Amino acid sequence: MNLKRIIIILIFALFFSFSFLLPRVLAQADFAEEILETKVQKILEERQEKPMGTEEFQLYQKLELLVTKGSLQGKTIEVESGNLPVSNLPKYKVGDGLIVSYSQDFEGNDVFYITDYIRRNSLFWLFAIFLVVALLVGRWQGLTSIIGLGISFLVIFKFILPQIYNGASPVQVAILGSLIIIPVTFCLSHGLNRKTGLAIVGTVIALILTGVLANLFVNLAQLTGFASEEAGFLQAYKPGLINIKGLLLAGIIIGVLGILDDITISQAAIVEQLKKTDSKLKFSQLYKKAMNVGRDHIASMINTLILVYTGAALPLLLLFINNPRPFTEVINYEIIADEVIRTLVGSIGLILAVPITTLIAALAADKSRS
Repeated sequence: MNLKRIIIILIFALFFSFSFLLPRVLAQADFAEEILETKVQKILEERQEKPMGTEEFQLYQKLELLVTKGSLQGKTIEVESGNLPVSNLPKYKVGDGLIVSYSQDFEGNDVFYITDYIRRNSLFWLFAIFLVVALLVGRWQGLTSIIGLGISFLVIFKFILPQIYNGASPVQVAILGSLIIIPVTFCLSHGLNRKTGLAIVGTVIALILTGVLANLFVNLAQLTGFASEEAGFLQAYKPGLINIKGLLLAGIIIGVLGILDDITISQAAIVEQLKKTDSKLKFSQLYKKAMNVGRDHIASMINTLILVYTGAALPLLLLFINNPRPFTEVINYEIIADEVIRTLVGSIGLILAVPITTLIAALAADKSRS
C-alpha cells in the first residue's frame, strides 16, 4: 500500500512538473530570430587574437550598442565581433549603424551577433543627389524621366516579379511588361509626338529580334540558368515552379530594354532634324545621312555595353586570372558563357535597332513630304 501511494505521488509530481515546465520550453521554442537595428555607442575592447581552431590573428572587438529599432528599442546591449574565425572581418567604429540578429539559446539566454551594416542613409542621400542633378540639368524632361523610372519599377515589382514568382512564363511576362514600360516611359521622357512613336516601333521590333536571338543561343549553348547561386536558392525554395532558363531570357530582354531607348530616340531625332534642315531630302538620302551618325552611335554603345557587363562581372573574371586551365575550357563554363551570350545578344540587339529605327523614321519622313 505504501508503495502504491509513493508511485501515485511520483506520478502527480511528474505531471505538475511537466505542466509547469512545458509552457516555458514552448515559449523558448516559439521565440523566433529577430533583426534589430543598432548604433555603436562605445568600443569596450579591441585587440588582435587567435580564434579557437585557427592559427591566424584577427581583430576582436567588444561593442556597446544602442538598439534603435526592434523589441529591445532604447536598451543597450554588448556584442562581440571576431571571437569566431571570419574572413574579411570589418572594423567597427563609434557611430556605425549595425544590423544585429537577436535570438535565445535553449536556456533562455539572449544571443546577439552582427550581420551587416545599415546602409539606408547612404542610399537615400545618393538618390537625393540623383534627383537634384536630374531636375537641375534635365528640368521638365528630367522630372518626367524620373516619373517614367518610377513607373518602370512599379511594373517590374508589381507585375513582372510577382507573375514570375507565381509560376508564369518569365519570357512572356517580361515581354508583356516591356510593352507597358516602353510606351509609357518613352512618352513621359520624350513627349507624345511622331519621333517618340517611331522610336517605340523601332524599340519593339529590335526587342523581339533580341528575344528570338537570345532564346536561340541559350538553347544552342545548352544554358540551364543555374550558373548563379540565386537561381539555385530559387529552385530550392520553390522547386519546379519557376522556369530558371526562362528567367535568364527574361533578364536579357529587360536588360537590353533600358539601353534601346537611347539608340532609337537618337536615330528618330536625327532623321527628324535632317528633314527639318532640308525638306527636299529623299528617303535614301535621309537613311544614308542618319546611318552615318548611327554608326558612330553603334561604336560607342557597343563599347559602353561591353564595359558595363565587364564591370558587373569583374569579381568573376578575376577568378580566371592566371588560371592554369586553357581559355577554351574556361570560356566553356556556364557561368562565363552566360555573360558572353548576354553581352553579345544585347550588343546585336542594339546594332539592329539603329538601321531598323532609321529605316522606319526615314520612310515616315519621306511619306510626310509627299
